[in-house]
Parts: sequence; structure tokens; C-alpha cells
Amino acid sequence: MAVHDVDKYRNIVLVGHGGSGKTTLAEALMYKSGVTKRMGSVPDKTSILDFADEAKEKGGSIDSSMCYVTHKGLHVNIVDTPGTIAFCGPAIAALAAAECAVLVVSAVAGIEVSTRKMWDRAKEYGLGVWIVISKIDAPNVNLEERVKQIQELFGGECVPLNLPTGGGKDVIDCFANESGEADFSSVADANTAVTEAIVGADDDLMEKYLSGEVAGDELRQAGAKAVAQRTFVPILFTSARQGVGTEQLLDAFETFCPSPLDGRRRVMVDDNAETEIDPKGGNFVGHVFKVNSDPKTGIKYVTIRVHSGKLTSDMSLKTVEGRKGLRPGQIQRSLGAEHQEIEAGVAGDMISLAKLDVNVGDTVFADGGGAIAMPKFPEPMFALALEPRSRGDADKISSALRRYTDEDPCLKSERTPAGELVLKGVDDTHLRAILHRLEVHQKLPVDTKPPKTPYRETILGRADHVEYTHKKQTGGAGQFARVFINLFPSQRGEGYKFVDKIFGGSIDQGFRPSVDKGIRSQMAEGVIAGYQVVDVTVELIDGKTHPVDSKDIAFQIAGRGVFRDAFLKAKPIILEPIVAIEVTVPVDKVGDIQGDLASRRGRPLGQDVLPGNLVVIRALVPMAEISDYNSRLSSITGGQGSYAIELSHYDPVPGNILQQIIDQSKKEQEERRTS
Repeated sequence: MAVHDVDKYRNIVLVGHGGSGKTTLAEALMYKSGVTKRMGSVPDKTSILDFADEAKEKGGSIDSSMCYVTHKGLHVNIVDTPGTIAFCGPAIAALAAAECAVLVVSAVAGIEVSTRKMWDRAKEYGLGVWIVISKIDAPNVNLEERVKQIQELFGGECVPLNLPTGGGKDVIDCFANESGEADFSSVADANTAVTEAIVGADDDLMEKYLSGEVAGDELRQAGAKAVAQRTFVPILFTSARQGVGTEQLLDAFETFCPSPLDGRRRVMVDDNAETEIDPKGGNFVGHVFKVNSDPKTGIKYVTIRVHSGKLTSDMSLKTVEGRKGLRPGQIQRSLGAEHQEIEAGVAGDMISLAKLDVNVGDTVFADGGGAIAMPKFPEPMFALALEPRSRGDADKISSALRRYTDEDPCLKSERTPAGELVLKGVDDTHLRAILHRLEVHQKLPVDTKPPKTPYRETILGRADHVEYTHKKQTGGAGQFARVFINLFPSQRGEGYKFVDKIFGGSIDQGFRPSVDKGIRSQMAEGVIAGYQVVDVTVELIDGKTHPVDSKDIAFQIAGRGVFRDAFLKAKPIILEPIVAIEVTVPVDKVGDIQGDLASRRGRPLGQDVLPGNLVVIRALVPMAEISDYNSRLSSITGGQGSYAIELSHYDPVPGNILQQIIDQSKKEQEERRTS
């Protein structure tokens, strides 16, 4: 397949709420441009993009999918993304590959939770944005009201680039036409609004416009720049199933979609030095934004956005972390589940490589470089502890989870100090979908239970000159170590610091790291309740060494003991994770939700009224209080509510709860000892 000059590429990511029509729009664009010979259908399970069995079962996207269209000399790469909060990880990661986020809004449902979230993510990452109102031929839709809602929520820079006409059976271009018939509003007014949005990105062009000297060609050349600078957010209307507006949308890519030369330039950071990547630069630089395994062969594929240079199959690649060179092998372009070989990966394109040992977010390069920032991902806070139903499945489950966590940046698995295998995701729906994959597709059923809340232990006071002596005498060689430390709090979030303040040789230099190692070991296990210790500073100030009996293990044991003793003297406390929660509910349920959050020790942060008679309630709530929130919210709202959480910070546990946590921990430890 052919490759192109960098200015002939356009890269877009389709984002928005589930069911808004993103996949159907991509299928229509492929069909209209001649890339496919038939138009795939999500309901009929013939979609090229929703090719996985799980996506067909669900009737919607659960992972991002790649495709492309060719139109009037342009090559447009398209990333179709999931629309549910549960699978927001692949959608957010895909923003790293594009210059323009196309936010798809259903004419029927309007602005929904994921619509707002992805708008915020795209703007925060610096992308240009289009808004496509889909399903305009649906009965009883009020398209004028939809535009007002968009402008009210997202701003006056959102301007119709075309308008529906003929009762939603066609659209009229409001940039090319200064007059005409539309189903609502005025083509002339829309033409003026588009023009003013474009000139708003260029002071010289604004002066010409105000003096009446601006030409149509000048506006056309400045259109993509205005989108890239976000002074202009085009609104386009489509009915993808009927082919309405798809030709006009394809035409708009040339003028109003930023090319890699016009859009947000990525920056590499290396040793705190920042280097802006020139798309016309000679050195190959790429950014991994998608990892997936072929459902039939199990082969791992990574999808890379090429930011500069040229990649050929005989080159060697490196990452910031990896020292060993990586061979790219066959360079391919993805079209759903298909992989088509191309001669090279060039600046502006998106390519797929097989069996490459890299992860989402890795920067790959040929001649050295730094890391390119990914968009910000929400911290996965909803967790379940997993227990295999069959003892022999443990390793298989861990292997399957590694594959899933490689593919989804918002999915994490870990083994806790207590030995629990914990899976963390965005919400209950997210984790239940993963467990369904394990059971149905991997034949690995598991039992689940709520995991231990990830409390942390720390101190408020200090303990000075605390001494601990480890002495063990057996028939052979003995063990001896004496250690003195000071212990005091670090700043919240600074972590652990070990400071060697010994002057002279009271402890041999080789044994001092052993003290540090012992302290770290005790911190991982906790002191008062079995939770990891954080934000403390230890000063090693004195000690004693025996010429025969002192050894590494003795000073490790002394380090554990002296830290434990000092910690208990330094006003120990437990910190609990506090999450920021956003709850979207119908307006008549606001009082019930506020009362429920207050009963969970929630602290209100405010609320926003949304179109569609909805309200977003924002609050800070202890994580331990919302383990059952999914079912409770569903009960209060009759299934009409939704929520999203992100880790905010850690706070001290109130005194009345502190002792409960300590008592419960002692009970669990006793049960483990006797079992």
C-alpha cells in the first residue's frame, strides 16, 4: 500500500458516549470512500470494527479499532473508540494518536456522561475538536435544541459548518454557501459565524476581515489552523445509516481537520529537557497508543503513531527504558481485524507491528530521544479480590490478566502483601466485563470478594535516638547488630527517605544498606494494622558492629525491629484513600443522592446542571464507604444514574474508625495464623 507526504495525512479519533453512532459513522465513511465494498452494521454483527466476539455479544465497542479512508488525495486514519466510562482507557489512549477528536453526539440522546468527559480530555490534551450530531433522521428529534445545548455546555466557538435540510434528508454547506434553505436557523448566519470563528485564530486575517478584504481562499487555508487553536469547533450533521452528510464530512477533512503540520506538536522530555518534534524531521520517532492480541492467533500487535522520520523493517528501535534494540519486522496498516503490509512507516501515519515488546505510552525511536506524554488516565479505584475456583488455574489467570492490563491502561492487577490477587478498574461494569472474558473466552472462572481497602500507615510525631539490638547465639556463628535511628514525618506524598548520618565507623559501611533494606521490608508489611507505611524519614545515627557475628541478615533484622519500635513511639495513624466522585442523576433525585453521600462521610464540592434535566453532583468520599455504591445508585435512581471516581488524596482516618481497622486487622492476622 502507498505511503504519503506528511501534509496528506489526517488523524482523527471518534469519541463520545456509547450508542451515539461512532462505529456506524466510521463504517459509513469507509463505504462512502470506497475502502470497503459493503457497509458493516453493529446490530447485524457485520461491523468491520466491532470484530471481536465480546463486542458482538455486547452490541458495542469494548476496545479501540483502527481503520482509514482515502478521499481526494488524503489519507485519513480513524480510531474508533468505546463510549462507556468502563472502557474509557483505550479511548483516552487514542487521543495520543490524533490531531483532531471527533465528538459524536446522538440527536436522540444528546450530551451524555462520556460526551462531557471526552470533550474535557481532548481539550486538556490540546487537540482540535469537531462535533458530529448523528441520527438526524430519527423521529421527534429537535436538532436546533441540540445545537443550543452544545453551545451552552461547550461554548460559542461551536458553530454549525453545515445544517440539515429537506427534513434531515440532506445537509447544506454553510461555509461554501452564503444563503440557502435549512431545516432550522439561517445559512447566512451560520456562514458569518464560521467566517468569524476562522479569522479569530489569525490577527492579520481578522484585520482583513474587518476591512472587508479577506478572500475565500485565505479563509479555506486558515480553517484547519482555527480548529487546531480551538477558536472554531465545527458542528456537522449526519445520518450515517442513510448516508446523509458523509460526503460533506469527507470533504471537510481537507480544509477543517488539522494535518500533522497544523495540529498539536508533540514534545519529547529527556532529562528534564523538552524537544518539540518536527513532523518533517529526519529521525524516526513513534508513540505506542494501542496494544491488542489477535482473537484467533493470539499474536500481540502494537499500533504506533509516527511523529517524524521513516521506519523500515530492517531498522532497530529502542525505548526510553529498554536498552536492547527491537526489530520492527513487517510494517502494517490495520483495517479492523485485517493487517495490510505497507512499505514503510512515515511521519503522520499510524502503523501496526507484530510481536514487539512495548507497552501503551512507550515512545519508540531509532536514534535516541525522550518520552512523549500520554493524556491523563483516571486512576483505577474499583477493585475486586480474585480467587481461582481451581487451584491449578492461578498461573493461567495471572497470564490472562497481564494480557488484559497490557491492552487497557485503566486496568491494573497486583498481588498484595496479604497475598490477595486484586484486579482494579474504573467501575463495577469494567471489572465484570473482564471477569466475563476470563470465564467465557479463557475458561478461567474465579470467585470474587471485596479487597482490603488500600489504607496507609504513617506518623504525626517523631521518635529520637531509638535503639534496637539483635543478638542471636547458636552453636555455630552468631548474629549481632545494634542500630540507633531518628524517625519523623516526611511531607505528605514525599514517600520514604533514608539518611545515613553516622560519622565514623560505628557501623561498617557495607552493613548500612542492610538497615535500609530491613526498614523497607517492615514498611511494606505495616506496623499497627498491616498496611504499607508512607511518608517517613529515617536517620541512621549510630550503632555497633561485632567483628565476627555481624552480617547482612543481622542488620536487616535490626532495621526491622528499630523501625517498628520507633514507629509505635511517633504517634502512628492510618490514612484512608479519598476519591473524587461525580454522580450524574435526574434532577428529581438530587436530594436523595446528596443525603446518601452525606451518610458515607461525603464532603460536597458542588453541582452542575446539564441539558436533559440532569445534574452532576461532585463530592469527596472515603473509598471504604462506596464499595456498594453501584447497586445503591441504581436502587435510588431506578437505573438512571451513573458515576465516575478518581483518587483524590489520602486523609487521616477518624479516631472512632481507627481502632475498628486495627482490631479487624489483628483478627485477620490471627485467622491466617490458625488456618
